[in-house]
Amino acid sequence: MSQTAEELDVGSVKVTLSFVASADQLPVAHVREAGTGPDTHHVTLADHDVAIQDARRIADELDLDRQGFSLVRYPTAVQDFYDDDEVRAVYYPEMEKLVKAETGASKVVVFDHTIRVDDEEKQVRRKVRAPVNAVHNDFTTRSAPQRVRDLLPTDEAEARLEKRYASINIWRPVVSPVETKPLVICGYDGIDDPDLVAAERHYPDGRVGGVYYVVHNPKQHWYYFPRMESDEVVLLKCYDSNTDGTARWTAHGTFDDPNSGPDSVPRESIEIRTLLFFD
Repeated sequence: MSQTAEELDVGSVKVTLSFVASADQLPVAHVREAGTGPDTHHVTLADHDVAIQDARRIADELDLDRQGFSLVRYPTAVQDFYDDDEVRAVYYPEMEKLVKAETGASKVVVFDHTIRVDDEEKQVRRKVRAPVNAVHNDFTTRSAPQRVRDLLPTDEAEARLEKRYASINIWRPVVSPVETKPLVICGYDGIDDPDLVAAERHYPDGRVGGVYYVVHNPKQHWYYFPRMESDEVVLLKCYDSNTDGTARWTAHGTFDDPNSGPDSVPRESIEIRTLLFFD
């Protein structure tokens, strides 16, 4: 349940999060190229005041197959996250190794990355994206298998879809500590199926993807990791084909941290998206 400010643990905050207003709509986003301005959204959103708990207090208890997210200290050899070639050559293999180690998957495919910056001038200059306010999950039960088919050869895709497969995002600060727009997360154990609203994302190349937006539910439990450092990463389950009680997805977004001030350094972060497959 949501808590009053007096009931919050030390390090936790009461903030406003952006949710989809109702389940009786089909949200649609037309995605623009990074650095060319915000995406065009056709959706009705609603703000709700929510208690965000300090997840560092439970970090040792978090599990990708129970809550669907975890915090890992994992340094990187990348020197410049704005160098796409370096990110693909150095960071992609690092993240593939990490996901295999954390999940036991036999194959991991890193299929893209996104830099997000809480600074409009830098977004344009660096051709990167802004943090996403509305809470959401990156895949639906329809878009996840389609992404497998998009990225793998036909025969391999169909064979992989017969077994367990999943998607995990890895979120890392590029500048640390994170002082503005921190990542906020709701675990699988706090999300009811009726809370999820399927939405379409239309890309410039004609591809249509799908995400879940989230309707506010007082039963949801929201968390963040205060002042994340650049050698820390959050793993977020965005899809799992298992239906045996394993965490299938999470929800995430961002918020205006009341601990931020006029001298706070704007957030800069990188998200890596992966598909993983089990034998």
